[in-house]
Amino acid sequence: MELKETKQLIETAMDHLSSQSNVCSSSEENQANYCSSAKEILKTTDKIVKSYIRVSTEKEGILRIPAYRIQHNNISGYYKGGIRFSEYVNEKEVENLAILMTLKNSLYRLPFGGAKGGISIDPRKFSEKELNQISRKYVQRFAPDLGPSHDIPAPDLGTNEQTIDWMVGEYKTIHPGKSYHGSFTGKSVANGGVRGRREATGIGTFLSYSWLIDDWLSEQRKQNAPNRTPQWQTLNRLFNEEEKEIRVAVQGFGNVGSITAQQAFHYEKTRHKVVAVSDRSTTLYHPNGLDIDKLITYTATHHDLPTNLEELAEARVEAHVLPAEAVLTIDADVLFLAAVEDQIVASNMADISAKVLVEGANAPISLEADDYLEKQGNIVIPDIMANAGGVIVSYLEWKQSLTEERYSKEKTHHEMAEQMIPTFEAVYQAYFSSTEKTLRFTCFTVSLRRLVDLLYRHGKLY
Repeated sequence: MELKETKQLIETAMDHLSSQSNVCSSSEENQANYCSSAKEILKTTDKIVKSYIRVSTEKEGILRIPAYRIQHNNISGYYKGGIRFSEYVNEKEVENLAILMTLKNSLYRLPFGGAKGGISIDPRKFSEKELNQISRKYVQRFAPDLGPSHDIPAPDLGTNEQTIDWMVGEYKTIHPGKSYHGSFTGKSVANGGVRGRREATGIGTFLSYSWLIDDWLSEQRKQNAPNRTPQWQTLNRLFNEEEKEIRVAVQGFGNVGSITAQQAFHYEKTRHKVVAVSDRSTTLYHPNGLDIDKLITYTATHHDLPTNLEELAEARVEAHVLPAEAVLTIDADVLFLAAVEDQIVASNMADISAKVLVEGANAPISLEADDYLEKQGNIVIPDIMANAGGVIVSYLEWKQSLTEERYSKEKTHHEMAEQMIPTFEAVYQAYFSSTEKTLRFTCFTVSLRRLVDLLYRHGKLY
């Protein structure tokens, strides 16, 4: 979903909210005016900072690399959002992701607004020393706009706890004597990070799906069928037979995709088999299922999935090697999208066989494809609900930096689930009780309602 589509959906959802009751606790006339004002505020980004990082490289000499920090809105709290290293980073992409962070944090009632950062590089093409230099230069350029009580970055695509540790070190150098532990989240545990942060987004992504098919579905079967008949029938067809194995495909095998696949591989409540996984180079497929634990062990040392028979033999995994894009249209019941944006669009949306799609990545399905899949009876669990595990655990890390408490991995993931489940319950109930619009639209509406209320309470809508 691109920037213009996100803004379009905000506009549609705000128009819908203006016709609802109990928005801003005001009269009907004032409510329409307040919603109109809020719509303009939330479609407009607070601050866009673009700079160039000057880096001395071993092979190419001096490079000037585009870098961004974009702060969308902070009515909910301090700006919060990851920093990604990717050759596809550009201003529109980063702004779109910053808006989605605002909506995601509001949806889960976190005390954060939305921001995002990025550097336009392929991190695989740089040495560790060069990445260290790039990371420190980023903090130097954007230091006035960062801080534990202003804008708190975290790792994202192409970055990790090592990147963040470097950035924390540079932030501390720039601000001697000032508090720095809460300036970034996603740090290593030794540097004040929280245990379980690396796995959080993948676990949360799978939880957004597993809670729907088990907890929510089992409760609804005791009552009357919801109003949304096509999606209700989809769930019943897929999850009505106890011995039926659910075929799962996962696009992306990094931190999010590998953990999501592992969650499905070991899930006990409902029988699953992961028939396909992919990375940027290849798709591995086996109709009887793949051994995800062995693939995780292999990629821990080789980084990429096996691409030929020799590498498959080394990994001790049986699979067919297919093109990377094959994972999207492979014969599966559930598809987890955990790679990058714009994967399912107008050109391939009719070829999707999975009936449940879960966005572990940000914006992998276009608005047009989302509407099409909804009309086909598919269920699409959108990014702002599915992949919030990372930012929720970042919130726990930020809280940890303010106290002496230290979370265990088990407590981290328990607290994350406790934060997510009430939102699942509210959103799924609202979605299946209505007969129009998508699950993404429902998430936007729930999130925007809170943002409008905060803007009103802060006196920003006059």
